[in-house]
Amino acid sequence: MSGPLPRPLIGVTTYRQDTRWWSWDRDAAVVPGRYLDMVVEAGGWPVLIPPVGESVTDPGSAVGSAADPLIDALDGLVVIGGGDVSPARYGQLPDGHVGGVSDLRDDLEFQFLDAALDRDLPLLAICRGHQVLNVLFGGTLVQYLPDLLGSTRHQPAAGAFGEVTVTTEPATHAHRLLGPSVDVLCSHHQAIDALGESLLVSARSDDGVIEAVEVLGRTFAVGVQWHPEENGDTRLFAGLVEAARSLSWQAG
Repeated sequence: MSGPLPRPLIGVTTYRQDTRWWSWDRDAAVVPGRYLDMVVEAGGWPVLIPPVGESVTDPGSAVGSAADPLIDALDGLVVIGGGDVSPARYGQLPDGHVGGVSDLRDDLEFQFLDAALDRDLPLLAICRGHQVLNVLFGGTLVQYLPDLLGSTRHQPAAGAFGEVTVTTEPATHAHRLLGPSVDVLCSHHQAIDALGESLLVSARSDDGVIEAVEVLGRTFAVGVQWHPEENGDTRLFAGLVEAARSLSWQAG
């Protein structure tokens, strides 16, 4: 008798910040629980990846020495949302709206994304992660989207979500998993400007913002600007887990 399918191990990046719980106030690695719920509901098992070490550019740092073996132990990767990517990463000075920049987290996520792509490890990059993916491939970001659109509909207020209609492109993972269009929850004041090399636009919002990209030549490497975890939409997570299972089965 066959048992249940094994749960692929899905790495999930985290924040590193001062956090309060009960009577404790400590530096902690933090991840919104909805990401973990989506991975589990899709059939995977989340493995948290904290920002540690001084810099991945230092060969002796904790991150630099751990990235490759940790990626080798995973079946998939989720890069979650969060603060802004440092504009220095794409050759610009910050404007007055940039916030939440963490060089340590930038170092970690650029390193892990690069290692995952090198191995064709299935990955899903969400909001900030979608932007990191674009910058990794040499793209740039619009630092303050309302200046371009004349609207805050993609992030009505700090910590708030706006509902946006997204249209997907045929023959993409986004179209296969979500259909021709989908209403999504967004909370971003930045967006892709110049598209990175080797990236394919797979979805746009109804006002023209790039809302999803995919890496050409990879089994499943998808970035989305919106937050599927916020409304419990498991379809992209299920696509990630499906690809992770498939590649794990082939390797075995």
